[in-house]
Amino acid sequence: MHVLIIGAAGMIGRKLVDRIAAKVDALGCEIERLTLVDIVKPVTPAALAGITQAHAIDFADDDTAARLIAERPDLIFHLAAIVSGEAETDFDRGYRVNLDGTRAVFEAIRRESHTASYCPRLVFASSIAVFGAPFPERIGDDFFTTPLTSYGTQKAISELLLADYSRRGFFDGIGLRLPTICIRPGKPNKAASGFFSNILREPLAGQEAVLPVDESVRHWFASPRSAVGFFVHAARLDLASLGPRRNLTMPGLSATVGEEIAALARVAGEKAVRLIRRQPDAAIARIVAGWPTNFNPRRAVGLGFVAETTFDEIIKAHVDAELGSGI
Repeated sequence: MHVLIIGAAGMIGRKLVDRIAAKVDALGCEIERLTLVDIVKPVTPAALAGITQAHAIDFADDDTAARLIAERPDLIFHLAAIVSGEAETDFDRGYRVNLDGTRAVFEAIRRESHTASYCPRLVFASSIAVFGAPFPERIGDDFFTTPLTSYGTQKAISELLLADYSRRGFFDGIGLRLPTICIRPGKPNKAASGFFSNILREPLAGQEAVLPVDESVRHWFASPRSAVGFFVHAARLDLASLGPRRNLTMPGLSATVGEEIAALARVAGEKAVRLIRRQPDAAIARIVAGWPTNFNPRRAVGLGFVAETTFDEIIKAHVDAELGSGI
């Protein structure tokens, strides 16, 4: 099997590659070739060096998608995206990458499927940002998508394309609406949701963090470990069970910022909590106010997708994976 990961240098991409390297049969089949693509060159694990090619390219450039798909990968993970805050401030770049780049990949597959017997599995990283207020108490599988951000709009359009291209038999696709992934390792990024990770990650490392919203803000979360599990499970799932509804809201945990901070206190103590500095940001608060807060993802749970049920679990997963020397 030839596996292509677009966005392999991002956090989820890196951890997905590590998961594959740690257990080569993680995807349920023998991997004969692995292609990693991102705007910066992805790291190749030593365990996969003999079968891996890594490229620093912009997948949204003209003809780049066609060159990648001409190699006819059997399984494609499309993880690349401009994050929410940047997509809101840079309209052109957000649409170029999140929508035009995604359609370029889909179109390249469609053209290749016309010239040869080719129908790859495609697993697409979508987002709960496809939903917009007003919300019910818990968003079920039948709630409509009316995004209130450019990022959410770009993801929602891509979901429609994925469902139609799958219906037409160009590829066998599934879209995963990810919760906010927390705690994201590394440095803060331009995502409007970044503070959800920052107020935990930095204090756990003894550093100050800024909280731009009120502690009453509620959101939907899962850990990086769960996110990788979603993609691995989707790659192995019999997609015939989805029918024409190819996009699924992933399971997660609904919690307030205050509940995040309480979990931090339980795991790391009040000293860590005192490193959080309140600094209201009206622009971030406005974006976050249009995001969903709670879900009832029965379809995904029924298909075997799983996530954490407490914020203590999410914090401890980060400590185990990223803080080998302890808090």
